[in-house]
Amino acid sequence: MSVSARIVLLTAFASSCSASTAPPAASHSDLWGDLKPVVSVKELMRDMIDPLADNIFDAVGVTLDTNGAVERTPQSEEDWERIRIGATTLAEGAYLLKVARPFAPAGDLNNSTGPDAVELSPDQIKAKLENDPVEWNARIEALRNVGLEVLDIVKRKDVQELWDAAENLDAACENCHRSYWYPGETPEYYSKLDRRLAEMYPARPNR
Repeated sequence: MSVSARIVLLTAFASSCSASTAPPAASHSDLWGDLKPVVSVKELMRDMIDPLADNIFDAVGVTLDTNGAVERTPQSEEDWERIRIGATTLAEGAYLLKVARPFAPAGDLNNSTGPDAVELSPDQIKAKLENDPVEWNARIEALRNVGLEVLDIVKRKDVQELWDAAENLDAACENCHRSYWYPGETPEYYSKLDRRLAEMYPARPNR
């Protein structure tokens, strides 16, 4: 066999061995591993998503003082940066709700006990999710979409659209609460809620 033929044969053999022994490329799941929640849905909302959503809610508003109605809007780069942080948290943090986790800490039953319960228990919320996971994911996407909307608004510093986005955020939050937190929006439900609030916050005597 000629020298050139031997070189070609050895090169082909080496390539074959290299191909057979090369480790498979790591998949996306291999790189990230299984996502493991640290807190419950209730804690995630209370400690991360809700506080930073207020960066958007509080960015615009109207207050009354001695001069009449005063409109509050972002005025500085720091104001817009705060809004951007809130929007980023919504856009990214909403997907953490897709990670399977308890709905409340162990032993926390929400305000769901007694004949006048005004909240669903964690078990009831879980049952509703399992019965219709498509709705749960749709509620999450709605929240995330508001975050994406606000991120775009921040780039353009469009105050008028920020008012609309704040309303969209309120709607996304309330629609989810109606499905997974409140027992049911019926006259009986509101009657019970009114009674519970009256017990918690009794009217003060006139002075």
